[in-house]
Amino acid sequence: MIIVTGASGRLGRRIVERLLTRVPADRVGVSVRDPHKAQLFADRGVRVRYGSFTDPDSLSHAFEGASQVLIVSVDKMGEETVRQHLAAIDGAVAAGARRILYTSQIGASPSSRFQACRDHAATEEALRASGVPSTSLRNGFYAASAMQLAGHGLEAGEVALPADGPVSWTTLADLADAAAVILADEGRFDGPTPPLTGAQALTFADLARIATEVTGRAIPRSTVTDDQFRQQLTGNGVPAEAAEQLLGIFAAARAGEFAAVDPTLATLLGRDPIALSTFLSEELTRHDVR
Repeated sequence: MIIVTGASGRLGRRIVERLLTRVPADRVGVSVRDPHKAQLFADRGVRVRYGSFTDPDSLSHAFEGASQVLIVSVDKMGEETVRQHLAAIDGAVAAGARRILYTSQIGASPSSRFQACRDHAATEEALRASGVPSTSLRNGFYAASAMQLAGHGLEAGEVALPADGPVSWTTLADLADAAAVILADEGRFDGPTPPLTGAQALTFADLARIATEVTGRAIPRSTVTDDQFRQQLTGNGVPAEAAEQLLGIFAAARAGEFAAVDPTLATLLGRDPIALSTFLSEELTRHDVR
């Protein structure tokens, strides 16, 4: 049985949906903190069980009978996040999984300027040390994160952010498709995958240009200093630690940590990945930013 964790989240839910187009529902199980949020999967014949990385004892039941376990990374950063990932790895090992997969990120490295990439690197090292064959999905930076960072500016008419660098923005839909392909073809990758990215690496200046073309109104890109951005965040109630973590995205982008573009995602999908311009057009329309 293929077990997917975090199946009620943004990425995990999409992965299960795509996986069900490739394997029978009775071969799929999900581990979720709130089984009620996965009722739609249960209705389709998917095994739904409670499992939480903060409740390691729950994972033996959630992962029971697993042939593969896909650990969808926690949407947080820092030591507690890594501890939760380690609990999930231990649970998969104890359940006798033949392979453990993990949603890592492009740029995963212990020396990254971005905390999440350092967390991913620590988790990947734990996977290597687990003694179980593993696959780390080196996902491109989420295009949804670009919208989160630039969304207010797009609505206000000016994208004012710290200096950045090229990023191979990639959609959750494409990454979910790729994960489903890899899960259905067990052992296709051993260890970290090549970067699973879109076809272009773009900056926030490119994003502002695309938004200008989509909306028909001028949306310039301006640069604020790191200190100014930090003060804006903390002034709006963002904790200081979280503000530093967000700044790490820009520092890492300036260093080129997210700039790699690779054809592996297109090969897995059998088509071109969704372009940022297409994603952005859909998001701006959905949010009525015109």
